Formats: sequence, structure tokens, C-alpha cells
Amino acid sequence: MLLRLALAFSLLAGAAAAAPLAPGTAAFDEFTYSGQDPTDAPLAAGQYANPILKGFYPDPSVTRVGQDYYLVNSTFAWFPGIPVFHSKDLVNWTQISNAIDRPGQLDFKRLAMSRAVFAPAITEHAGVFYILNTCVDCGGNFLVTARDPKGPWSDPVWLPEIDGIDTSLFFDDDGRAWIVNNGPPQGPSRYDGHRAIWIQQYDPKVGKMVGPCSVLLDGGVDPSTKPIWIEGPHILKVDGRYYLTAAEGGTAEGHSQVVLRSDTVTGPYAPYAGNPILTQRDLPRDRAHPITSAGHADLVQTPDGAWWATFLAVRPYGDDTYNTGRETFLLPVEWKDGWPVILPARTPIPYAAERPNLPAGSPPKIPTTGAFTVRETFDAPALGPDWMTMRIPAGRWWALKDGALVLTARPDRLGGFEQPSIWARRQQHTNATAETTVRFSPKGQGDRAGIVAVQNDAFFYALTVAVGEGGRAEVRLEKRAGEKDPVDGVVVARAPLSVAAGAPVRLKIEARGGLYDFAYATSDGDWKSLAKGQDGTILSTKVAGGFVGTMLGLYARADGK
Repeated sequence: MLLRLALAFSLLAGAAAAAPLAPGTAAFDEFTYSGQDPTDAPLAAGQYANPILKGFYPDPSVTRVGQDYYLVNSTFAWFPGIPVFHSKDLVNWTQISNAIDRPGQLDFKRLAMSRAVFAPAITEHAGVFYILNTCVDCGGNFLVTARDPKGPWSDPVWLPEIDGIDTSLFFDDDGRAWIVNNGPPQGPSRYDGHRAIWIQQYDPKVGKMVGPCSVLLDGGVDPSTKPIWIEGPHILKVDGRYYLTAAEGGTAEGHSQVVLRSDTVTGPYAPYAGNPILTQRDLPRDRAHPITSAGHADLVQTPDGAWWATFLAVRPYGDDTYNTGRETFLLPVEWKDGWPVILPARTPIPYAAERPNLPAGSPPKIPTTGAFTVRETFDAPALGPDWMTMRIPAGRWWALKDGALVLTARPDRLGGFEQPSIWARRQQHTNATAETTVRFSPKGQGDRAGIVAVQNDAFFYALTVAVGEGGRAEVRLEKRAGEKDPVDGVVVARAPLSVAAGAPVRLKIEARGGLYDFAYATSDGDWKSLAKGQDGTILSTKVAGGFVGTMLGLYARADGK
């Protein structure tokens, strides 16, 4: 207790000694994230923990170049977009870049947070790295390239001929490039969710699609069952045969992965009789610590000939209720009679499994798996690559200065489908805590700065320093639980602050599954509860919808009057 109090006094004293704030700005002197889940048990020797990327890291695509592995994920309307990870052992992953990292590449406009960049796919050929992607409602299908996956990545090469999403690139033995994607079926759709997998040749030299476009798979592996949302296709060649893998069944609990096989890249493809090769929909829903909604897999081979699959799944804390979004998992692939199988039927995804037979990689500076604590002191030249903002900034409204993240408090609102002054990182555990120290002098009734838990524009909590009665500063908790609520949310709780203008105030959000607690502290160093047991399910995918997870961030706003 004495150590915690001493640390609190030290943080507040350091913040108080910081340089004066410019008018209309908020300074955040640190940000600490900590999380530990019931399944984060100690690992036995030779094991790794699932998920390998905790939190909102969906739609993983993986490739190997020599002894190195590279992985990308979807980020939708968060920016910078499409994180690029590197690993030596498929277990320890370090983010090395973002493929979409500058405003000129894409324009997210004022899209909802689950639009924009969907399901990237990464591959390498002849020393060039390719990432294919779809910018939904913001341009369509494109690819970006780089000689070094650390970047810089090119401006988009647009592929207007492709009608659909989830593009993926495959190079055959002759060096010809083929793009497969999810698209509408030939002719009228027979039912809701009826889609098809298409293929067409791509010429990298001219950056255009060439030749005829044809259907590889209509509907799914068993059309008689009216399968929905065949998507996320990848082609690989093994022992002279071509394998088409794809997700089927939608992204919820019916999600799965299927595989088909052909003697030629353009088909016809015959389905595996044992499909699906990965699903969790055939397990009891009331099992302890379930992992569900598994699919969207991508396979990679190690130098010793073993195969592994990265895929997405979720970890609900209630009835299909989770706030951490869709996460990245890893499992070995077993070949059975010439077919790849990730998991046999009715087999739960393990939280711990035997590591790949690869030299152990170095643990990343920013952990991605297990229980961990990360403290950001903002003393680097730039924010880390895991920090993101809502949509794409038109100008620079932030700075790293004197060991603080300084945000210009602008009129753009957290719930306004705008581009607010916010930098955030993922909630990566069901049980997590995020803390910060903010210095801010609110002037008008619309001024506020603090810490937020946001799922999208319509669903968030904001714990901020704001203007209260009589023009005095207060700490305030606002909640938005749907578009019926005001853009800034509804005030849940408030308390006066008896501190000087711009004095440091500590703010804390604690997640406990579907319950969230909010607290604050001033110079006395003691935490004071502002609101406990608030409904955290509003931040879940089940309630808020979409494809993203909860983000914990630092936010400032001013009326601009």
C-alpha cells in the first residue's frame, strides 16, 4: 500500500512539474494497461498460449519468407491500418509497421468503424511483398507492395475489375499471379448469404487483371444446405495439387473453415468429405471458458515440412458476448489422406499447445499473449505502431512533448462519425485495467478530456475532466448505448474536483467481463470510485454489432467556441 501511494505521489508530482499547457490542449503523462484472464495459466515447457494475438486482431493472413514469418490483420476504419507483424517462431510476434500509415493512401471518409479495410492477405514473390485488401465503401479492392515489410508500403494499386471482398494473391510455379476473392454468385442470389469464390489472373508488371474471370466455388461445399458467406479464400499448392481453403458459415458461432482440391489452379475443385476442417459450432455452448466462432484460416509451412494455421476466433464471457473482438489463434495442421485438417470434429481449441519445432523467438517488447502489463510514458519520438485513431486525420492534432501525449481539444465528437482527438489501444483481456494521468483546463460546457472505452460511435464510455456547475471542474462519466442517446452520451455519474485548473487527475477504467468500474484520484493519491458495475455488454459485438473490438483510449474535445 505504501509503495502504491508513493508511486501515485511521484506520478502526480512529476506531472505537476511538467511544462504549462497551451490553451485548448490536454496532456496525458502516462498510460498503463494491465490484463489477466482466468485461462492465463503458467505454461508447461515447450508450450505456447492461445490466442497468439489477444484483442481486436481479426482475419489473420500469414506467409513465410526463408526463416521469417509475416502476418497481417483487419483494422476496418481505425488508423493506421493493417498491422504487419514479424516472427521467427510463429508464437512471438512483433509489430513492425502498418501498411496503411499515411492519409494519402486511403480515405475512410466518415464511415462506420466496421467499414473500410477488410481481410488483408499477405504474400511474397521475387523479393516483393504484396498485401491485397478491400476498402469497403471507400474505393474497393487494391494492393500495396513493399520491398521491406517494415515499409514504406506503396500507394494502392486499384483493382476495379474485382466485384467483391477478401482478395488473396497466389503465384504458381510459372510465376503467373492469380487473385481469388469472395463475390456475388453468377445469376440471381438463391438465398441471403449466397456468395461465390472467383479467380482471375493478375499481371504484376502492369498492375491489372487479365484474362477471363471464373467461379471456383458457388455457395459452399454443399450447396444443398444453402451455406452462407463463403469468404476469405486462399490457394496453396502441395505435392502437385491445388488446395482452396475458405471460411464458411458467417463470422458468428456458425463460422468454420473448409477445403477443396484440384489438379489445376482454375479448377474444378472437389470438396473434402470431412469438411469443415475447423469449427467450434459442434461443441456444447455451456462449456467452461469457450472459444467460439473459429474460421478465416491461412496455412503456412515451416522449413521442416510441418504445417500451421492462423485463424480468428473469440472468447465470450457470456452468451456469445465478448468485448475483446475477434482474435488471432494458432494451431498445427495434420494432413490426412492428402487433406489438411486443423482440428477434428467436436474438438475444442486449446488455450495451450505444443510449440512449433522452430528456434524460440525473442518475446516482443509489447506483449500480445498471456497476462501482461504495458506502461506507456510517451518519451519516444512517436507513438508505437499499436496505437490507433478513429478514421484518418486530415491534419496533426497531437504531439509527444516533455514526456506527455498532448492532444488538441477539437470540436470533433467521439460519437459524431467524425475524426475526434483520440489515440487508443486494444482491450486485450476480458479482465483488464487502463489508467492515465490527464492535465486539462476545461473552459466551455463541451470541453472534456480523459480516458474512454469505445466500441464504435454509438457505443462507448467516456471518463473525463469537464466543466461542472458554476464553471468548476468535475470528473464525469458519460455513456452512449446506441444512436438514440445524445452524441456525447448520457451523464452516468459526476463528482466535483477541488484542484487547480490544469492540475493532474488520475483516471481508471476496470473491465470485469460484462461489468466496468470507473474511478479517479487527485493529489491525495487515493482512488475514489465514481461508478461501479456499469453495463459493459454495450461494448460487446453482440450489442454494438460490427467486426471490431473495444478500444481503450485518450480523448480530448472542445466546443471550439
